[in-house]
Parts: sequence; C-alpha cells; structure tokens
Amino acid sequence: MTTSDWSVPETEVLDAIVSGITDQQAVLATVVAVDGSAYRRPGAKMVITDDSDGVGTVTAGCLEDQVIGLAEQVLADGEQRIERFDLTGNGDVWGLGVGCDGVVDILLEPLNSDYRPVAEAHENAEDIAVLTMLDGGETDIEQGDHVFAYPTRPASYRDLSFEMTATHWPEELLTTLTEPTAELLADNTSDSITTKWEGKTIEVFVDSVRAPPELVVFGSGHDVAPVVELAKQVSFSVTVVTFRGTTADSEQFPAADRILTTAPADLQETFAFDTDTYAVLMSHNFVDDRLALDELLATPVEYVGMVGSRGRFEQMQEAFAAEGRRFSAAERDRIYTPAGLDLGGGTPFHIAQSIVAEVTAIHHGRDPQHLTDRTGPIHERSLVTQSSDN
Repeated sequence: MTTSDWSVPETEVLDAIVSGITDQQAVLATVVAVDGSAYRRPGAKMVITDDSDGVGTVTAGCLEDQVIGLAEQVLADGEQRIERFDLTGNGDVWGLGVGCDGVVDILLEPLNSDYRPVAEAHENAEDIAVLTMLDGGETDIEQGDHVFAYPTRPASYRDLSFEMTATHWPEELLTTLTEPTAELLADNTSDSITTKWEGKTIEVFVDSVRAPPELVVFGSGHDVAPVVELAKQVSFSVTVVTFRGTTADSEQFPAADRILTTAPADLQETFAFDTDTYAVLMSHNFVDDRLALDELLATPVEYVGMVGSRGRFEQMQEAFAAEGRRFSAAERDRIYTPAGLDLGGGTPFHIAQSIVAEVTAIHHGRDPQHLTDRTGPIHERSLVTQSSDN
C-alpha cells in the first residue's frame, strides 16, 4: 500500500467506509484486541476495496500486506473472520521474522448495508458505538453480528439507545452491556469485553466512533494555512473564521472543512461551540481578537489559544480592566497565550506544529512530556472490565 493511503486521518478512513458500503466491494479490518504492546490499539481500522491497496492502518505497516491478502479471501467468500497475529519476539509472523511486543486480533468483515448506521453517524457528525459479537458462546448470536448504540442526548454517554440490524440481542444482554459501552464511548476508547449472561460467557467488541473534535481558527493570514493543514492530518474538523469583511476561500485554505465570515460579536450566533471545540485566535488584529476572546469565554470551549506575545495579552487585559472586565481564575485557565508548546523553531510550520500539538494534548487530557519519561503505556488502556451473571 502507498504511504499516503497508510497515513490518512481517521476521518478519511470513515469516508472510505461510507464509500465501501455504497460499492458493496470492500472489507473492513479492525483491531479488536491487543495483548501486550502494539503500534495501534483496539479500534484501529483499515478499509480494503477490490481495486485498491487499502486506506488506513492497523499496524506500523508490517502486517498490512497480509491483511490485504486476507481481505481478498473475505471479499470472495463473503464471510467475516478473526485473525490472530503474534508479534512477540519469540514468534515468526508469516515468515517475516517480525518481532514486536504484542498479540493482535483483527476482525475482517465485508462492508454492507448492515454497517450503514456508522456511515450515517459519520456523515451527521454524531457519536456511535458498534457492538460486535466475537464469541457468542452457546447463545444464538452469531460471530460478527452488530448492535449500534447511540447517546440519547449529545455528549451524554450514560444513557444509550440500541439499534439492531440482524440477529436479535436480548434486552437483558443489552442491559448488561450498557455500562461498559457507555464508559468506553465516554472515554473515546474501544475494547473487547468478556461478560457472563445467563451462565454463558460471551465476548463482545465495543468500537467507539466519536465525531471528530472541532478546531476553529480565527484569521486569514498566511500563518493560518499550516495550522489548518496539520490539524486536518490529526483528524480535527477545521473551520476558518474571518472578520471585518476579510474573505477567504477554499483555494486559500484547501484543507478546511468550512470557511465562515462574521463579526466577533456574532460568534455564538454563527457557530455552535461545545466542550469538544477548540479555538485559536490569530487574526493579528488587537480589537478583533479582544472581542472574540470575550465571546469565546462565554461558551463551553475549554481551550482558547492566542497567537502573540505576553505583552500583547497584558495590554488586552488592561483594556478589559479599564471597562471593569476582569478574568476569573477559571477563565484564565482556558486561555493559552502565547499559544503552542515549547518545541523550538520559528518557521510557520514550526509554529503550527506547536499549536496543533498543544490542542491535541488538551483534547486527550495529556500533560505534554517526553515519552521516554512517561511511566506506564504510551496509549490509553481501557479500564472497563465486566463480569456479571444475570
């Protein structure tokens, strides 16, 4: 497979799922379990069509060719399968001598209309969890059957509704699976869970498919484009907003999902801000940035980055104070200025890299540090364990 197809953002993998369902000639490969360390965690996806080398990645590139070969068989047979790859140093994978640190289970399944709820959720920027039966034990539920879980209210993951497209899953079983599904969806993690139901042990993979976080970049200067481009590469949905009659178009910002023009005072009427929205002010206009900052602090946005010096922000605070407006401690904690991590480098892409890295860390709840200094696993592990007997 090509490097460009291997390293696409997750949003493009979901786009490929939408296309695969329409064409009915594609296989979805999903990491459903990892024992030990691996490059990708459960939920990593790859879409393989009958005329391509695949979009997305399930490993660091060492198994993609083998997965493509298996996908051809799945597509020909029309039957899903689970394949286990032992990447530990003591094993040999497919004669390649690949030695990593984990055992990876990958589910390969033909894409068809049963998977349409995921495509619709992606197109509508909604959250959804996919429950896939990996081992139904002695139940009548077949391996590969799906149930789809939706938050009944936006960003409320404790209250779920379920939709079935094939084999009926008993309500009692869904009740057993509700809590771990809600926890995984809230944490934006995926994992296989083992549970007991009516004395039977079953294994279900819960795949959290969350709508991408939103980055809103305010400005139209040349330094905006690198921020937009890098943010898209790490799967943000990106909106560019311009002020005071300044216009921009898709030719100037080809990677942007949307380009809007409005007044700073009208931001809340123009755009729906929530806790999964992040804002970067880089209009380089003191008045516009000041007005926009005040508006953004009235929204649930948890990160407002401002490009500029500390001295500029101090002047802004003095201007606010002259009008009797002072920031509370909670508001000040949401303002990041100068925006970005201390990575060094001063080119536009260096600056963009530092800003996008900071937003990414905030989104994932991380305190940026050297990975070599980090204790514990690099990737988040699911804390969900479920073992109940109804």
